[in-house]
Amino acid sequence: MQQSKVLIIDDNPDIVKALRILFLINDIECDGATCPEEGMTKLQQGGFDLVIQDMNFTRDTTSGEEGEALYHRIRHFDPDLPIILLTAWANLEMAVALIKDGAADYIAKPWEDQKLLTTVQNLRESYQLQQQQLSNHVKQRSRLQNLSDNFDLAGMVFADNSMINLVEMATQVAHSDAPILITGPNGAGKEKVAELIVANSQYKDAPFIKVNAGALPADLIEAELFGAEAGAYTGATKAREGRFEAANGGTLFLDEIGNLPLSGQQKLLRVLQNGEFERVGSTKTRKVSVRIISATNSNLPQAIANGEFREDLYYRLNMIELKLPPLVQRKDDIPLLIQSFLDSDKSLSANAEHTLMAHSWPGNVRELQNVLGRAELLCQNNTIESKDLGITLSKVPVEEKVEYSLQDIQSALDKHQGIVAKAARSLGLSRQAFYRRMEKFGLK
Repeated sequence: MQQSKVLIIDDNPDIVKALRILFLINDIECDGATCPEEGMTKLQQGGFDLVIQDMNFTRDTTSGEEGEALYHRIRHFDPDLPIILLTAWANLEMAVALIKDGAADYIAKPWEDQKLLTTVQNLRESYQLQQQQLSNHVKQRSRLQNLSDNFDLAGMVFADNSMINLVEMATQVAHSDAPILITGPNGAGKEKVAELIVANSQYKDAPFIKVNAGALPADLIEAELFGAEAGAYTGATKAREGRFEAANGGTLFLDEIGNLPLSGQQKLLRVLQNGEFERVGSTKTRKVSVRIISATNSNLPQAIANGEFREDLYYRLNMIELKLPPLVQRKDDIPLLIQSFLDSDKSLSANAEHTLMAHSWPGNVRELQNVLGRAELLCQNNTIESKDLGITLSKVPVEEKVEYSLQDIQSALDKHQGIVAKAARSLGLSRQAFYRRMEKFGLK
C-alpha cells in the first residue's frame, strides 16, 4: 500500500495538533491546515487519501455553511476522496445531509480515538484499493488501444486482462517461424487465436489451411496430411495433394492435435523435422516449408505420461505455448461478446444480464453464442428475459448462513488491528456482513 497522508482542516490549531499526534503515533502520515484556503492548496499538491474537515471556520459561527462549502470544493476537486466531517451536535443535521451526498462519515467532538482510528484505516484502505483499480483500468484500456492501433486483431473481441496478456504474446511471436501450441478448453476460441497469429505474420497473404487432426479417420490420416497418388487406395481415382502441400509457403493449423492417434503422430513427426514426406502410393520425396500452429484441449504432459502422446512430437509442436483461459475466468470479456453476438434490434433485461454474468459457461464462448442465438428466437418484444436463456444457475451457499462466533470476530479484529476490511476479508465476508456480526455481538 502506498504511503499517502491524511489531511486535517480545522481552524483550531489545538485540534489539528491533537489529531496529528494521534495519527503519527499510530504510523499514519498526516498534515494539517487551519483554514479552507490552506487546506485546498495542500490538497492540490497531492498525496492525500483522506480528509478530516471541520464544519465551521469563523469564530462564533455554528451554521456549518462554511464546512458545507469546503466539502463541495473538495468533492469537485476529487469526487472519490473520502471525507470525514468533524462536527458538534449543532451541525449534526447538516452532517447527515452531507453523508447522504457522499461524505464518508462524521465524527462528533470530542471524538473517541480508537473509533476514529478504525474509521480512518478502513476508509484509507478502501480508497487506495479503488485508486489502484482505477489505475489498473486505465492501464488496461491503454494496452487495448495499443493492440488495436498496431495489430490486426482478426475480429477478436476481448477486454479481460488475461486475454490482453495472451494477445500481446501472440502478436509478439506472430512474426517468427516458431511452432506455436494453443491450449485451452473447447469453445474458448483457440482457432480465433490462430487466425490472429496468421493475420500478424509474414504469412498473412499465404495459404492458411485448417485441419481437425482429431477427426481424421485412422486409415486415411496419411493420405489427408500428405496426399495420395491415383490408385493408392480404394476410391482414389486421381492424384490428390494433402494438407501439407496445400499449405506450402503458408500456415497449417492442426486443431485437436491431442486426439491424433499414435500412428498419425509418428508420420507427422518426420515432416515437422525436415519438411519431407511422400504421398501415399509414391516413392517420390516431396519437401514443403510450412509454419505450424496446433491446438488442443488435452493435457499433453499427462498424455505423454500415459503413453498416449509422443514426447518428441510435443516438443516439436510446443516451442511457444499460448494458454487460453476458459470464459469463466474472463468475466470482462462477457459484455463485449454479448454485444458482438446480439442482433442490434435485441436487448437484454437486467435479470437476463445478471444470469449471463453469473453463469459458469462450461461450453465457453461457443456456448454463449448458442445461448444468445436461441434466446433471440424465443424472446418477445425484442427484449431477452432470463427465461429465454435456458440457463439454470447452480445454487451456491449463502454468505449469511456461515456462522461465526464472538471469538471468531474478535480474533479477526485483533489480528488486523481493528481494520474491518482486512478482518472481513480474512473470514471471507463482505464489510457489510462483518459489521452486522459486530453489531450482533455488541462490538464497537
